[in-house]
Amino acid sequence: MELLSILLSSGIEFLGTPLFDAEDFWKMIVKTVFNLIIITVIVRYIYYPVTKNKDYLFTYFLISLTVFLLCILLDSVKLQLGFALGLFAIFGIIRYRTDPIPIKEMTYLFLVIGISVVNALSNKKISHAELIFANFLIVFITYGMERLWLLKHQSRKNITYEKIELIVPERREELLADLKERLGIDVIRVEVRRIDFLKDTANLRIFYYEKDSE
Repeated sequence: MELLSILLSSGIEFLGTPLFDAEDFWKMIVKTVFNLIIITVIVRYIYYPVTKNKDYLFTYFLISLTVFLLCILLDSVKLQLGFALGLFAIFGIIRYRTDPIPIKEMTYLFLVIGISVVNALSNKKISHAELIFANFLIVFITYGMERLWLLKHQSRKNITYEKIELIVPERREELLADLKERLGIDVIRVEVRRIDFLKDTANLRIFYYEKDSE
């Protein structure tokens, strides 16, 4: 332990890089923990209870962590503004070929990227109070939009539907009526995700309002 302490405090370098920089290391730890707390509140306790969509939890957390670490580790090479905008451009246009990201999920994607970039690239020109206020403001507004202002929470689920003759645009009203009768919920819109002509079934994503939120 004593030898390790000496090595870490003596400024020894390996291949031109310090083995340990106490100030930068603890600064990264504090920033990482703070960023993860903010992202967890937004994704797990604001986004997920409304959408019940687990698919994007994995995506949001890992993209947030990846962007944050990229920014904070490359901050020393002075790519700050251009690098941040480049990350927005790259990650902001993400699309999945078989399942395009809905606008709400895309908004949350921009949110987690933006927060991670801001938290990673904050420097001495930005006080701790300003950084905390900015993060809390985003959390507060996001919560207010989801829980207080938008009183009706739109939920969704994927189902397998066998009456594929009703999925054509001309019979959309019949489709909605049939789904309402079968499921007992007021379906407001439907997305056709895929069609299996061999089994005469279709995979639908239905959108409806929770009854207890009306």
